Amino acid sequence: MAIANFCSAPPVVEPRELARLAIERIGRRGEGLARWRDTGIAVPHTLAGETVIAEISGERARLVEVVQASPDRIAAICPFFGRCGGCAVQTLGAGAYAAWKSGLVGTALHAAGLEAGVGPMVDAWGEGRRRASFHARRGDDGAMRVGFMEARSHAIVDIDRCPILAPSMAGALAAARRLAQILADLHKPLDFLVTATHSGLDVDMHGCGRLPMALLDRLAQAVGQLDLARLSNHGETLVLRREPFVVVAGHRLLLPPGSFLQATRAGEEALASLALEGLAGTRRVIDLFCGVGTFALRLAATAKVHAVDFNQPALAAMQSAFGAMPGARHLTVERRDLFRQPVDAAELGRYDGAIFDPPRAGALAQAEQLAKSGVPVVVAVSCNPTSFARDARLLVEAGYRVERIVPIDQFRFSAHVEIVAEFRRAGQKKSRRRLLLG
Repeated sequence: MAIANFCSAPPVVEPRELARLAIERIGRRGEGLARWRDTGIAVPHTLAGETVIAEISGERARLVEVVQASPDRIAAICPFFGRCGGCAVQTLGAGAYAAWKSGLVGTALHAAGLEAGVGPMVDAWGEGRRRASFHARRGDDGAMRVGFMEARSHAIVDIDRCPILAPSMAGALAAARRLAQILADLHKPLDFLVTATHSGLDVDMHGCGRLPMALLDRLAQAVGQLDLARLSNHGETLVLRREPFVVVAGHRLLLPPGSFLQATRAGEEALASLALEGLAGTRRVIDLFCGVGTFALRLAATAKVHAVDFNQPALAAMQSAFGAMPGARHLTVERRDLFRQPVDAAELGRYDGAIFDPPRAGALAQAEQLAKSGVPVVVAVSCNPTSFARDARLLVEAGYRVERIVPIDQFRFSAHVEIVAEFRRAGQKKSRRRLLLG
């Protein structure tokens, strides 16, 4: 008797069909959105107002031909655009691009029930990205591929250059490729976080696990040949040739391995400038999710600052940098998991200013406590319009008014946008800036 082999059944393949589509708008992921047979369709690399031929599969489509181009369409600057998932939008002209980025914030606020004016986008790309994560995978042919992932895929686009990187990252791809080749026989998916510091490239590897001595020796030789400042394995230093440091508030800050740092120097300066402007005149400030002190170290020049984060190496690096700052007023630190143990409203009552800059998930628990507090002014910094809008609504419903919301673009050509917003308690002295909400 023959027995059916269910394991060998062919995979289900989505039916594909060519269709002529009218692109209505660009969505939050940078993909053109259209309607086809009463279904929403996402078509990457298309722009609002275009007519295209696309191959449809489910709710997604592959661009085949642009029949009628948008007047906002420009040439892409990178030969890998269209395959590499690092950039979502390279063919959109500057004016329309800025409007789209600001619109991402406005759309998220509207979805959260807030009708707020959003200021013009601040271009903070500067010289380009000073940090990036490269992925390395060994293919079936035995070759190591190093680069960024395709959009919505784990496949690696093997690249040899990237135009969005700062000049200080010139050797980053070559370093990642060399290290990946040394580790190729591990047959593991590898990731390399590369940061350009004042003392050279700092590389933190992920995915390779504990390494045998033979590989450590080869890696150490490569670090010298590549002139890297430091090589770490998941936050543990393997080779240190020079202490990697950046300059914050005019002083050296030694970066712990794998530290979070704003993607561009111009982005850091723009975020900090707006945050300090919002907190101008405050004397006691709490910095929540402070990291290595991007805001706290600057605020400490004029105010007493209490900085809170769960990352102990980041707190230690900030304290060390603060100790070398002449004329700084006062800085205390606290290690605390703000997701599980937010600073409560009673504690917040000690401060006349607060700033919070959480990860992409936002700061729901902490925002709830801020909403209950009497802190006169709160500055919110975010990298996610959706979680920002949720947290902002909590503050507004509790009586805060929004004085301004500013989108900042340091992730050029991507669907990511940074936000700085200023909230004040009703009855507090208004800023000279026009109120955008409330």
